[in-house]
Amino acid sequence: MLKRILVAFVLLSVAAWNTSAWSQGKDLRISTGPIGSTGHKAMVVLAEVLNREMPNYRIAVLPTPGAVNTVKGYAMGEFQGYYGSDLSFQELASDCCRFKGFKAQVKQEPWQSFWAYTIEAGIAVHARNKDKIRKWSDLAGKRVFTGPLPFDVRVQLERALEALNVRHNYVQIDLATVGSQLESGAIDAICIYTSAESVPVPWLIEASLAADWAALNPSGEEMAKLKSKNFAVTEVKPEVFKRNTHTDKVALLPFFWGFHVGRDVPEDDVYKSLTIIEKNAAALAKSDSSFVQIAQSMPKMQQRGVQSAADLVPIHPGLAKYMREKGVWDKKWDAKVAGM
Repeated sequence: MLKRILVAFVLLSVAAWNTSAWSQGKDLRISTGPIGSTGHKAMVVLAEVLNREMPNYRIAVLPTPGAVNTVKGYAMGEFQGYYGSDLSFQELASDCCRFKGFKAQVKQEPWQSFWAYTIEAGIAVHARNKDKIRKWSDLAGKRVFTGPLPFDVRVQLERALEALNVRHNYVQIDLATVGSQLESGAIDAICIYTSAESVPVPWLIEASLAADWAALNPSGEEMAKLKSKNFAVTEVKPEVFKRNTHTDKVALLPFFWGFHVGRDVPEDDVYKSLTIIEKNAAALAKSDSSFVQIAQSMPKMQQRGVQSAADLVPIHPGLAKYMREKGVWDKKWDAKVAGM
């Protein structure tokens, strides 16, 4: 009798422990860019929704100096999720640039699991110089801040300037001083960018208070050359920047961004998270306009993101399941799906 009581007590204790552990949730540390960046702001908003809707997880948002640090940190096992772009995936897959020689340090291969938005990168000069610096080639020899060293936006713009053979002088400065340094003339041009063609990055809004900048669009010839070298070019209305850009339109170079997890999160949970994001897309877009593209069409955004990176990193099976259900899957991607 005593033996049966002891067995029953042990079973109840284990059940109680499991219930407690489940109710506490599984910790997911998801890394982003620094505070004041597009990725950090967006992930804070997204984490609030997922923490509410998926109580079996506890998502913590961890800022880092730049998105390249999040991809590398995840690959080395420091995080359970990360903020990554198709541009970073290109460098990782090619073992080049910021990822040259990095493969030896990889403990877990980055996967793609959720594409959130595009980021569109461009350039601006001080308004007083808009008649002197009229196209990107005029930046030759000029002091240009294309973004902090770890930022993928910097890489996107540096690649574009190299494609146009513009030999500028890169200047590294703190984001908090961008406006004042442009105003003082310490730098001649700065990066500007939006997310989802809808909202400027938070630090740029602050910089706009310190300096009157004018968008610098590539010339028609430069734009054609960029397109011939496989750069996508989009044009947004000046109103997106919530200030006078001194142009009728702003030409920007978009690329894809997402918040991704890997083997730590099962297929069904990634699938569930994607359905939750879709259900809450309108509310997410209301809190942060970066999510307007998924509010317009969550399945289409996943399709566009996977198209950009299918040959670069494996596709999480949860994302594949979601896309098949939504009718946006291409069978040619079947071989790209990761095994759990």
